[in-house]
Amino acid sequence: MYVASVTDEHRLTLDAMVDLHNALDDQPGADVRPLLTAAGFSRARDASAASMLRVAERFTSLAPFLTELPHLDADVAAARITEELTELPITPSIVDHDGAGPHIHWTPATARFDDQVLADIFMVLAQEICDNGTIRFGVCAADDCDHLFYDATRNRSKRFCADPRCASRTHTADHRKRKLAN
Repeated sequence: MYVASVTDEHRLTLDAMVDLHNALDDQPGADVRPLLTAAGFSRARDASAASMLRVAERFTSLAPFLTELPHLDADVAAARITEELTELPITPSIVDHDGAGPHIHWTPATARFDDQVLADIFMVLAQEICDNGTIRFGVCAADDCDHLFYDATRNRSKRFCADPRCASRTHTADHRKRKLAN
């Protein structure tokens, strides 16, 4: 996968956003700790259950916006992102911890974990909207799936979410249709 303007950290954060959205869409109130830990949110391992619940609740409230994101005009998306950013305690600093190398933390160390997660996601989402608009966000093309995805392919050719069954079912159904037509 390739997108020149998205760093590895940004890509992980965009993927975390998509994964959180899809997981909470499938199972409201799902445990988000494993997703956040895998995405590199170092505070996720030790965050309280209440913090995890707040992340899930706040993210669930964003579901309508994220669901619409692939279809939104970049200006509309930017306005919503800006609105969300004004509500967060953003105080950028460059930090180096856990062997990750220097990187930006958007919130102070004293910020609530849910504020940190949302600030990271919205700052990366803001950068993505500035770089590419909403064109790299999509909805799975499988008939029975409405999951969001981020397309990092060079030619923006991604059609399916991260669940490999979606692509497999669709390709199998297309193959059977072609075979029956012959």
